[in-house]
Amino acid sequence: MGEQNVKKISDEATQQEFMKSLLTEVHALEKMLDSGLIESGVSRIGAEQEMFLIDKAHKPALKAMEILEAIDDDRFTHELGLFNLEANLAPHILGGNCLSLMEQEAQEIYRHARQTASRFDCDIALVGILPTLTKENLGLESMVPTPRYYALNDAIRALRGDEFRFTINGIDQLAVKHDNVMLEACNTSFQVHFQVSPENFAKNYNIAQVVTAPLLAAAVNSPLLLGKRLWHETRIAVFEYSIDTRSKIHQERGLKPRVHFGDRWLEESVTEIFKEDIARFRTVLTTDTEEDPLGMIEKGVMPSLNALCLHNGTVYRWNRPCYGVHNNIPHLRIENRVIPSGPTIIDEVANAAFFYGMMAGMSAQVKDIREYLPFADVKSNFMAAARDGIRAQLNWFNDTHLPVKQLILEQLLPLAREGLQESGIDQDDIDRYLGVLHDRVSMRRTGSRWALESLEEMKEFGTLDQRLRCIVSSMVKQQSAGKQISQWELAEYCEEQDWRESYRTVSQFMTQDLFTVRPDDIVDFAATLMDWRHIRHVPVESDTGKLVGLVSHRALLRLMSQGRLSSDTRVTVEEIMNREPVTVHPDTLTVDAIRIMREKKLGCLPVTRKNKLVGIVTEHDLIVVASRLLESHLVTEE
Repeated sequence: MGEQNVKKISDEATQQEFMKSLLTEVHALEKMLDSGLIESGVSRIGAEQEMFLIDKAHKPALKAMEILEAIDDDRFTHELGLFNLEANLAPHILGGNCLSLMEQEAQEIYRHARQTASRFDCDIALVGILPTLTKENLGLESMVPTPRYYALNDAIRALRGDEFRFTINGIDQLAVKHDNVMLEACNTSFQVHFQVSPENFAKNYNIAQVVTAPLLAAAVNSPLLLGKRLWHETRIAVFEYSIDTRSKIHQERGLKPRVHFGDRWLEESVTEIFKEDIARFRTVLTTDTEEDPLGMIEKGVMPSLNALCLHNGTVYRWNRPCYGVHNNIPHLRIENRVIPSGPTIIDEVANAAFFYGMMAGMSAQVKDIREYLPFADVKSNFMAAARDGIRAQLNWFNDTHLPVKQLILEQLLPLAREGLQESGIDQDDIDRYLGVLHDRVSMRRTGSRWALESLEEMKEFGTLDQRLRCIVSSMVKQQSAGKQISQWELAEYCEEQDWRESYRTVSQFMTQDLFTVRPDDIVDFAATLMDWRHIRHVPVESDTGKLVGLVSHRALLRLMSQGRLSSDTRVTVEEIMNREPVTVHPDTLTVDAIRIMREKKLGCLPVTRKNKLVGIVTEHDLIVVASRLLESHLVTEE
């Protein structure tokens, strides 16, 4: 949704006028298709490179606008978050050295972004979801301050009518409640475009749907979100939920979310998609439109179809149809949105080569892909690839069910090679990029597996915040060296880091794996918990998770001295708990938590958000913090 001159639809008259323009533009597109005015017989490729900005602590840096002002390059633009950048690569005819040219430009953009970012003490990270992102990075203060984004946020919230709530289950479970669209900014991609002829659009679009699952399985690079290990490509789940405009009643009725894969094959024309999306999804934004697109066509001037493109830009199919005009020649593209950013530029171009090769190869070999697979299997494959990555099992032709590694190595890489050869791609480029993908798949070393294995190797060291910073540090170092992911070494715990930033707030080191009791539990249970878990404080919470008290080791000793803790008495937790424990918020500064504990002579601080228990900080935690900070200070001084 690159159009900047947009605004929220605020009244029925504006809504009606925009809808009128939208319907007129669909008719105009149909007329261009019927008249053979859409460019045919030409295959072009292109891409968009998205990236994260990180600071010296390897955390999100809200520097997009300053860097864009300094970068002086029209290819760069902002995205939703102030910690993101996007760059548009030049299109190329599919053939010859187009893949090498794509890589050269992407490498140039990457170097230029890093050089400019370094002037602001920042760097660039190529990854689908930055592991060090936290919920505090996702407020509106982190949104790029443009009318377009504010209008989108207001419009989607108005349609939704409630906060965004969702749960993602992976190795861990993440339950999210959020009040704006900034979750979308968690995601960065390497979006590839493939121009196709209008008469073959339906066939090629259906093929794109089929090959997306194996493409995604080989490319996954987003396993971590807010410290949780989730899907191998968590972007898929996050993006669907982050701009879900469906109210509760719409969800109950089964209305599709604005981000979706689709539910059926395309039959004949690209207009089927545009018509379905107009019918299903309310317009949320408006822009300036052409007064008479049909009249423009009569005069030989091809319209931009601003309304149609804007609405299409607010419906996020994973394979999205795109209309464009260049030099008064309109064309159609398929935009594949599943490839994540990173792990390296060469890995990204290898993913693109795999996609283009499969598209060309399958288009040449298969008359109608619909005869080989039911669409339900295609959609199931997509979800399996997102969840399990290179370990996924996929449904395939002739009613087979194959490990995706076997499918890619035995069938799809040879198919892609033939497709690229038939397209006239230089043989050295075919060998280079498909070789990169072959090595990655053979070793099952995707970006996601590298991150998860690295995290597992470091599990005995430091805090989670520190381990995530080590992952990003190693990622940036290795991707800047240009080594493909199959050659990366696992990230190691980096002792030389300045850890002060990892202890800025209590949320970064508080204990979240809590053992709690309820008010009506017997004191014996609380005492036993303390003994089993070697802890001196047990929070008391209600069945809804609300903190209602705190039981301390000292309170139990007092009870014992009174002779009330015996086998023939039934003292409840409620009778001895502190009903008004001092608490802090997750965003409380560590220095403030230390001051509170000293002033009030406390052994622990429960951490709450809206009266709900989310963690606890103890004296022992603060001793560890102090020692870590001292170590960091000494390392910095040296």
